[in-house]
Formats: sequence, structure tokens, C-alpha cells
Amino acid sequence: MNKTLNRRDFIKTTSATTIGVVTVASGITLTTFASTNKVPVTNEKRWGMLIDTNKLTEADIDGMVSACQKEQGWGSELHSTGSQKPGWIKKVKVKDKATGKVSNLALMCQHCEEPPCVDVCPTNASMKREDGIVLVDKHLCIGCRYCMMACPYDARSFVHETLSNQKEHMPRGKGTVESCTMCVHKVDKGEVPACVTSVNSDAVIFGDLYDASSKINQTLKTVQSAQIRADLNLNTGVRYSGI
Repeated sequence: MNKTLNRRDFIKTTSATTIGVVTVASGITLTTFASTNKVPVTNEKRWGMLIDTNKLTEADIDGMVSACQKEQGWGSELHSTGSQKPGWIKKVKVKDKATGKVSNLALMCQHCEEPPCVDVCPTNASMKREDGIVLVDKHLCIGCRYCMMACPYDARSFVHETLSNQKEHMPRGKGTVESCTMCVHKVDKGEVPACVTSVNSDAVIFGDLYDASSKINQTLKTVQSAQIRADLNLNTGVRYSGI
């Protein structure tokens, strides 16, 4: 999914307001991922991602989107059209009006330390784990879409149709909201998100922001980085350099 925005457009939020009908398959919940590895989730870690826009090509971003679709099973919806299409990760162009520089961003859930989506959720379906990963429990989601309105990154999608052939690790349901999980099912097994694996360079670095020996921690100490909408003081887990 591609979008071309100027910096003013970039800060717009979603405006979905209709309450939908929830149809969720029974089975695995997102909250069970940590227990499968029998390692408790603690706040001693903070998972994050550093995206270098000078190194990341448009082809890289397309590859990240494809990898996310394949890993999580979205993108083949037959009846959803236009804005109804899910977009767990998007390719966004941002143009600096002063210099004319155009940057290509891979934009997904920013996994905020203070996530607005969690604050507005009436059922606690939107939640943040102790390690900073923000998720939606599909069994608690009633499809009100308040979280979509609250998210300043337009990072969440609403499922408009009945789905089939879903991934076992990612139950999706008509009438619920979904977004990037930072591939929590892989992270809890010591792996990295599928989108990161798809990039054949160090343009995207994933790791523990708190671990002084991690590559992401060390890189953030040596390069200038930015948060999207840093003025909101959300302390995002996804950071960008080169913008």
C-alpha cells in the first residue's frame, strides 16, 4: 500500500466512527505468545526498530510489506476496497518543502510507550506488553474503532469481511481491529520480525533498546534519529534516521 503525503498530511488521524459486528474465531489469543516460550515478559527489555531512510530503498519497503503480508496472512481480502484494505505496514513518501528532499518511510505501528490506542479502548483489547509491544486482543475487541481514531500514525486497520485460511499464530476476525504486532510470535522465540529479515542490509535494525550491547542501542548512540510526531511525547519504539 503506497501513500504520498506532505508533512501536514502526515500528521492526520483516521476518522472511522462506525461500530461494526464482531466475528472472531476461537483459538489462540495474542496474550499467549509469551507463555509459549515460558519466558516471562518483563519491562527489562524494550523492543524497538531503527529505520535508516537513507539506506532503505523503495524496493526494500515493498519487500517489507510483502514479508508482513506473507507472515501474518493479510492482503488477499477479496471484497474489501480502497480504504477498507488492511495496511499493517505502508510505504509513505514525505517531502521536505524547504529542500525538496523526498524520504520513503516504512510506516507501521510505532509501539508507543504511552499508546493513545490503549487509553481509549473501552474493553482493554488494546494493550501494551511490559516489553513495549502494543497488541490487540481480538477476543476482547468489539470493533468500536476508537483506537483507530486515536492513533496518530493511521497504523490500525479494521477487518471488513469474513476471512479464511488464517495463520495459526495470527487469528483475524471480521469486525475487529488489527495492526503490526512486531511479529511478537517470532520475537518471543528469539527471532526477529519478518519485515526486518526481508531487508538485505542494515537499513532496518531490530533489538532491545535497553541492552547496551545490542546493535540498535549502539547505533542510536552514534546517529541522529527521530520519532514521528515526537511532539506528542509518545516515546515510540520505532525510530528513524535520515529524516
